[in-house]
Amino acid sequence: MNRQPRNQANKRPPAKTGGKKPPAAKKPARKRTAIGLKGVTQSSLNQALRTQKRSSQLADQVIDKAQIADKQPAPKTKVANIFGQDQLKVVFLGGQDAIGAKNMVVLEYDKDALILDCGNDLGLDLPGVNYAICDTTYLEEIKGKLKGYVISHGHLDHIGGLPHILPKYPAPVYGSPFTIGMIKKALANSAESAHLVDQLKFYEMNMDGHERLLAGKSFYVELVRITHSIPQSSCIIVDTPAGRVVNTGDFRLDPEPLDFLPSDIKRLRQLGDEGVLLLLSESTNAQTPDRTPTEHTLQPSFNDLIKRATGRMFVATISSNINRIQMIINSAAEGGRKVAIDGRSMIQHVELAIRMGLLKVPKDTIVTLAQLASLPDDRILMLCTGWQGEIGASLQRMSIGEHKYINLRPGDTVVVSSKPIPGNIPAYDKLGDDLVKLGCRLYRAPTWEVDGSAGPLHVSGHGCRGEQREMLEIIRPRYFAPIYAGAMNRHYHAQLAEEEVGLDGKNIFMANNGDMLTFNTAGAAKLHQNAVTHGSVLIDDSGQAIPSMVIKDRLLLNANGLVVIILTINRQSGQLISSPDIVTRGFIYIRDNEELMSMFRNELKRAVNQRFNRIALDRFKTELKDHATHFLYNQTQRSPIVIPVINIVSDNGNGRPRNGRKATEGGSKSPTAKNYKRLVELRTSIRDGQLKNSP
Repeated sequence: MNRQPRNQANKRPPAKTGGKKPPAAKKPARKRTAIGLKGVTQSSLNQALRTQKRSSQLADQVIDKAQIADKQPAPKTKVANIFGQDQLKVVFLGGQDAIGAKNMVVLEYDKDALILDCGNDLGLDLPGVNYAICDTTYLEEIKGKLKGYVISHGHLDHIGGLPHILPKYPAPVYGSPFTIGMIKKALANSAESAHLVDQLKFYEMNMDGHERLLAGKSFYVELVRITHSIPQSSCIIVDTPAGRVVNTGDFRLDPEPLDFLPSDIKRLRQLGDEGVLLLLSESTNAQTPDRTPTEHTLQPSFNDLIKRATGRMFVATISSNINRIQMIINSAAEGGRKVAIDGRSMIQHVELAIRMGLLKVPKDTIVTLAQLASLPDDRILMLCTGWQGEIGASLQRMSIGEHKYINLRPGDTVVVSSKPIPGNIPAYDKLGDDLVKLGCRLYRAPTWEVDGSAGPLHVSGHGCRGEQREMLEIIRPRYFAPIYAGAMNRHYHAQLAEEEVGLDGKNIFMANNGDMLTFNTAGAAKLHQNAVTHGSVLIDDSGQAIPSMVIKDRLLLNANGLVVIILTINRQSGQLISSPDIVTRGFIYIRDNEELMSMFRNELKRAVNQRFNRIALDRFKTELKDHATHFLYNQTQRSPIVIPVINIVSDNGNGRPRNGRKATEGGSKSPTAKNYKRLVELRTSIRDGQLKNSP
């Protein structure tokens, strides 16, 4: 029996068309599919994408926490001038998110504006970031009004932003003599701002004489002495047409400071009696009860340790705490020891304090590092930087054997007269570990009782709740805004003001960075949230700003590593001219994974053969990047950043390649000569073995 073909069974014969041939059926378009990866399911591809997304989200969270300026939302609406022309604006640009974080407040009235403090933030743990300063978008808007900068004291979280911001928005600077000296040092250390030392006006204000200076037409400025851990700290007093504003700066109310210059409580009380519209008071120790002990309680501890030490002695402490340095020098001189100074900031602060008469040094007490070699061990004391274990500081270099002149050895005594700042405990503890391994006798502030010190080795430079309560009771402001700390510390400070001092809770403002307070001349007040553009501008070691996308790339590189794929393809044949070059950083060590790299190169060759001549170059690069990402995740369960570099060359007619076009992830246009040169150098380095693959 004859059988019809299966696909022809039960089909009708074609209809007659009157001699015309039926139209040819169109062939279905070839489906363009991405590069297929052998042995990989859609589930595993999705997992690779989820891993990438998760890494990106984690990086975004870090960036959001840092409040990087180019990622912050702009204010939705401009603050309405609800009080008419005669209103005082108080703008919080920095300092409201953490302790020691780029403190800056701006006062604005009519055609005048005044900046109170202008600091940086050294507490950011981001790759390649040295510190952060405040975003200056708002300053750009009011630059025509700017009449000056008033600085409470010389710590970097209050002056560290000036070398970057003053060149863009120059104006007179007001401060105590020591503070102005610190500012000039900071400006002179930066090429961007060094010229301003001779060009700007610097007003060294007399705090004890209650000097008042007019800034613009709207502000009278006065500085009142306050005790802190740096000389000549001050409360900032600004009289405005709307009322008096008091900014405490950083403070403690030490009744018996070593320099016999306590806080000017009498003047502060007088200002309170005259009436204060707004008090801005720091909240650093708002969670700590009672009062901060006086600084001079540390003197017996230094005396005891110096007497007991039988060998060389090294003391690391805060370089700007001149009173503590004075105590250490006094104890050293009494114990018959010579003092050497090491560390740039220590040398600068000591020189400035001696020149201004704030540090008294007995004759022939100070010696150079070179002179130490000729002295007996029990006659040596080195005063140095590095109390936080910061990389490159004097004591840190000694602890790892990299100091140019000093090698620590068993029998040396090391005193770290400080406590770790928040977030820096690992570096602080590593310093201790390294010192102990060298055989040093170690005394640290947090463990002074266990170490055997006769007394404490550190006291805070900030007042606790007892002093914060006293400040509120002295000033008796109509309105109060806690400043220069994170939300929780400011919350406890506000709670103290309401529950223990009796301020009306409606007159206490929890202002965040970017918020604005407005007051009219009758004293009415309103808080506007997210009123101005704000955020952090990240600065690297060279003084340049770093965009958030660069930080995100660094975070992703840190988490997953980098893979660079370099392909050289013949334009005419669409074939690889040489085997793919693969460079990894922070992903795997190629020499230990040769089998994986061989498989990877084969996949890349297959991708070129399968897709290069069939799709546009941009699409090929995208598919190649995805393909490589999925392959590497399938093999390693990691998703590194993948960068394809494609160099396309053409035959010159005799079968030899000539330079054609190159494409990277950025686009398919011909590269600039500079970029092409970089590619050639990269390939040459790889082939010559100069660029070694590292984990």
